[in-house]
Amino acid sequence: MAWVQIRINSTNTQAEPMSDYLDEIGAVSVTFMDSQDTPIFEPLPGETRLWGNTDVVALFDAETDMQQIVELLKAEHYLNENSAYKIEQIEDKDWEREWMDNFHPMQFGKRLWICPSWREVPDENAVNVMLDPGLAFGTGTHPTTALCLEWLDGLDLTNKTVIDFGCGSGILAIAALKLGAKHAIGIDIDPQAILASRNNAEQNGVAERLQLFLADDKPADLKADVVVANILAGPLKTLYPVINQLVKPNGVLGLSGILSTQAPSVCDTYAQKFTLEPVQERDEWCRITGQLN
Repeated sequence: MAWVQIRINSTNTQAEPMSDYLDEIGAVSVTFMDSQDTPIFEPLPGETRLWGNTDVVALFDAETDMQQIVELLKAEHYLNENSAYKIEQIEDKDWEREWMDNFHPMQFGKRLWICPSWREVPDENAVNVMLDPGLAFGTGTHPTTALCLEWLDGLDLTNKTVIDFGCGSGILAIAALKLGAKHAIGIDIDPQAILASRNNAEQNGVAERLQLFLADDKPADLKADVVVANILAGPLKTLYPVINQLVKPNGVLGLSGILSTQAPSVCDTYAQKFTLEPVQERDEWCRITGQLN
């Protein structure tokens, strides 16, 4: 099958919402690339570009009217007259596997490694989570996921129950189990996330200790010692009554998917019932943690 792709020079802040919108208008896949490593744009004579630090690469069926895609992106203000983008026909290949070839083992905290199955484990004595990039969000490469993994690595999870709210690939729940948690629960609104989490848990030998629920199907009395939610600031504030009820007395909470500029409003929401620790920031994103009062 023939494909066409559009590469758009963007920023860390804009890349995530642009990715969601590209999915909505028909992209079959969207990936991010560090623009420092991929100098793909060549300005026309006399042209000045406003350069960002992230390239968003979206793949479409070759029959897609790409001019219409460009106009839709302009209408939503993801492109303007100064935007740098490039549309090109590409040969057919396994694009997911192509991206996976560039995925390497990564360390989070002192004990935890996230490793793709086709790479050699760097430290056999470490806590190794085997995770292949797939359809659901969460491989550890995004700062929000990294912040959550490092937080979990720093906790004593022995005999604890952990809830991964918005589990995506299941990476946080699986990491918690391999770090010593007794039991984990993954919750998501996307059936694909439930499937991906189950498959990844089986690959890591922890499926028997992981329960998975679609958000509407979770038990009403569900509670855990540790709750982690790596979603977005808006939903975190909207879902405060739900997330708050998931934490056991004296339990701890970790929140991410939050831009640094959004942290104060999220903190104000959760400070009603949680004693919050200092906000941790990385690359414009942050993590908020605290203990239930």
